[in-house]
Amino acid sequence: MRVLTLFALVLSFLFADEAYEIMKKVDQRDKGDLMSAKMRMILVDSSNKRRERVMRQFKKVEGDVTKKSIFFIEPADVKNTGFLTLDRKEGDDDQWLYLPSLRKTKRIASSDQSGSFMGSDFSYNDLNDRNLDDYTYVLQSETKIDDVACWTIEATPKNERVIETTGYTKSLLVVRKDNYVIVRAINYETQKSKVKYLDVPAIKLIDGIWQPTEMRMTLRRENVVAHSTILMFDEVRFNQKISAELFTIRGIENGL
Repeated sequence: MRVLTLFALVLSFLFADEAYEIMKKVDQRDKGDLMSAKMRMILVDSSNKRRERVMRQFKKVEGDVTKKSIFFIEPADVKNTGFLTLDRKEGDDDQWLYLPSLRKTKRIASSDQSGSFMGSDFSYNDLNDRNLDDYTYVLQSETKIDDVACWTIEATPKNERVIETTGYTKSLLVVRKDNYVIVRAINYETQKSKVKYLDVPAIKLIDGIWQPTEMRMTLRRENVVAHSTILMFDEVRFNQKISAELFTIRGIENGL
């Protein structure tokens, strides 16, 4: 019995080491240092009623900080809303939301980043990349998505700070073997009756970079679909000049 236990322990360490190396390649995958795109956000309720929003997104990587800004264009009730996030590889991220109706910019505290982004099923924190070393990883299995070989990896937060910021106690991540893109995730929320399912049904190779062009986040309560959000990416451009002003608080307040 002790021999079996020791063997299982050694095996778990091997799987954990392999999983970490896979996730390191996910983290280091080329995502483009400069990117712009048109985005459509489709909110779908439990009755399949849909509401649509149109945005513009810009991204710039500077060292260990990824800067992203999102500007809402349509409809009228969200027009000129702006969002800015500074996604750091180490330490806390900074996020701000400009609300034109109040003419006020609100800083999103770390404790609030697990909240809904503009009424969608994506949280503020979902818009950033996971910090690699905030989690322990275990390789669970191998699978296929649309006939493409993938790994399934369990990611568990290392401390309560990460759980508080993300709102997730554990995630199962499905990673494509050919390009290290996460194409599916099951995120277990702190409220045990709620689970969020991320699917990436469409990715496209643009300028040598694998870019998701469709993402869907579905919220289930007690295993019943409560709401979902679809993000569609179009007019994706990489490595084009983008004004530094767009990645400032003043920039999101001024709008496009």
